[in-house]
Amino acid sequence: MNRKSGRSAYRVRAFDLEVKSVGDAGQFSGYGSVFGNVDSYGEVVTSGAFAKSLEDLAASGRALPILWQHDSYTPIGSWSGLKEDGRGLFGEGDLWLEDAPNAKIAYRGMKARAITGLSIGYYVLDASYNEKTGVRTLSELDLVEISIVTNPANGDARVEAVKSVIAHGGMPSISEFEKILRDVGFSKNVATRIASRGYRDVLQSDSGSETGEAHRLVERLKSISF
Repeated sequence: MNRKSGRSAYRVRAFDLEVKSVGDAGQFSGYGSVFGNVDSYGEVVTSGAFAKSLEDLAASGRALPILWQHDSYTPIGSWSGLKEDGRGLFGEGDLWLEDAPNAKIAYRGMKARAITGLSIGYYVLDASYNEKTGVRTLSELDLVEISIVTNPANGDARVEAVKSVIAHGGMPSISEFEKILRDVGFSKNVATRIASRGYRDVLQSDSGSETGEAHRLVERLKSISF
């Protein structure tokens, strides 16, 4: 198992919305992240991953924003009571129904179960990769925001998540890159070979020129239609 420490590029991670309640005034509570589950990107968040970030947030005295679709220019509320419990990252949200138009859309969608996703924005501070299982374990995360998103499990949401990573200067993970290849028409076998060989080498390279070429490749692939 290889371990990688140090601050990574900005990333996002989507979950099916696990809301315990939605009040008439726009208050709701639920989980922004669940521990122990390997997601479609081959990553898993461990218990304690948010502990230091939540401690720093509490010490700063500021509230974490609720964003609409990861748009930093569109805050629609704020989080309070964020904590880790035995299941995951739990919090209480307050939607600004009187001041943010998209908060009303989020509220109506959540009540109707038409909007079904929460997604966290974060930096990876400590992670390890198991070459045998292909699973990346995220053990320390710097939490930046938690967004309400539409249908996080569908293909469009996955593409938007990857676009957000690239826009913040990051690179898709190996499994994300493989999914991009599948989305633009490559077979599973070919996509797996490309992602696990050449692309893996690029991610592990310290060469800025190689990383730049990989960025351009990802952008080009996303623009192709079949």
